[in-house]
Order: sequence, then C-alpha cells, then structure tokens
Amino acid sequence: MLKTRIITAAVLIGLLLVVILWLPPVATKVAMTVVVLAGAWEWSAFLRLQAVPGRVVYVCVVGACLAALWRLTLAAPACLLLLVVALGWWVAALMWVVFAPRRAASWSAAVAGLLALAPAWVALVRLRIDVPRGAQWLLFALCLVWAADIGAYFAGRSFGRIRLAPLVSPGKTWEGVLGGLLLAGLVALGGGRWFAVPMLPFVALCLGVVAFSIVGDLTESLLKRFAGLKDSGTLFPGHGGVMDRIDSLTSALPMLLLGLVVMGVAR
Repeated sequence: MLKTRIITAAVLIGLLLVVILWLPPVATKVAMTVVVLAGAWEWSAFLRLQAVPGRVVYVCVVGACLAALWRLTLAAPACLLLLVVALGWWVAALMWVVFAPRRAASWSAAVAGLLALAPAWVALVRLRIDVPRGAQWLLFALCLVWAADIGAYFAGRSFGRIRLAPLVSPGKTWEGVLGGLLLAGLVALGGGRWFAVPMLPFVALCLGVVAFSIVGDLTESLLKRFAGLKDSGTLFPGHGGVMDRIDSLTSALPMLLLGLVVMGVAR
C-alpha cells in the first residue's frame, strides 16, 4: 500500500507542478474549479444522497456559490470578511469534533460542505492570482500541508499511542500531530527565508495553519462516519478520493491567506 501511495503521490505532484507553475493563472483557476467541484460530488455522498440527480443538484449549488463569491470577493474587504467567516466556521467545526462527534445530519453535512469548499476555492484562486509570487505561495501552501501529513503519518506509525479523536478517526494520534507540526515547522522556516517575511510571526502562522488543517481532516472523517464511508472515493489508488486529498487544504488555505493579509503580504 505504501508503494502505491508513493507512486500515486508522485504522479499527482507532477500534475500539480504543471498546473501551478506552467499554466497561466486562468487555466489554474479552471483546473482548481474542476477539482473542487469533483470534491463537491464526493461530499454529496456525506449527505446520504443515493440518487444521482440529488447529488448533481448539490454540486450545482456549490458551483453557484463559487461564481457568486468570485464576484463578491473582487473587493478586498469582502474577501477579508469571507476569510474571517471561514475562520469562524473552522473554530465551530473544531467544537463539533470535540464535543459532538456523533451528532450529524444531512442538512449539517450540506452546510459544512458549502462552508468548507467555497472559501477554500476562493482562497486558493486568490492566492494564485492576486498575491505577488502567487504560484510560489500556492506551492508553499501545498508543501506545508503535505509535510504535516507526512510527518504525522510516520510519527504516528512509529510512536503513536495517545489517540487524538477516537470517535472520529481512531488512527490519528497526538504523537502524529507533534510529528506533523515538527516537519511543517521546518518547511515554514524554509518558506520564511524564501519569501523574506518576518520569521517568528510567519512560523507561528504556519503552525496555526497546520493545526486548522487537522480540523479539516477530522471534519471530513466525522462526516464519512456519518455516511458510513471509509473513503470519499476511489479515484486515486492508495489515497481514496478527491476529498481525501484536499480535506486538510479546505481549512488550511483560507487560514494561510487570512494570515498573509494580516501580515501585509497579501491585500
């Protein structure tokens, strides 16, 4: 399984590098929109929707929200407001995971999908298009979350004893969290030097982003349990579906962009 995961990851990384670094920003926007809508299709299964028309309607609703938010966030204050709303949502999601992990319903899964996917898409595209050196920032965001995932995976397998959220994701441990934070911290140090930003606040921001990425992962796990699913899909061998690959990013991207705005790096 590990070999399959590595091969699939290598192919996906190659495709992402092409999309982010060599395609024009508009093409990147289109590609990322396709990815998010594919994620919306998988998320529709968390609503326990069985019929295809119902799932298509949900994807169309998400798509309409993306279009509306793109126009709305052309103004910097509106974009900042959306990021603050995303922050509020992920804090609420953390409370959900901690205090009520077995309380879910189709309507709450539907709302959670909109609040997870739409702000993440806006943050992703705005980071790529509106922020100076946007392609590099987007690639850094991906590397930061990947480093946290890799660190958590190997630290959890080697030293994991204390479960992080046994009712939501029994395989995750606090030792894995610490391993993920450690490796992500090293990536943050490298990113701070590369982008020439104030090191201490930037590293603190990155560690906070990683913490929120864990919340995104756990929220998807909570809803998969509600829907009776092991993986969100089977598109990527060894990795599951689209949402299994972007669940951490749905929370990490808005938090990173919000932090960069506060630091004055982004508008």
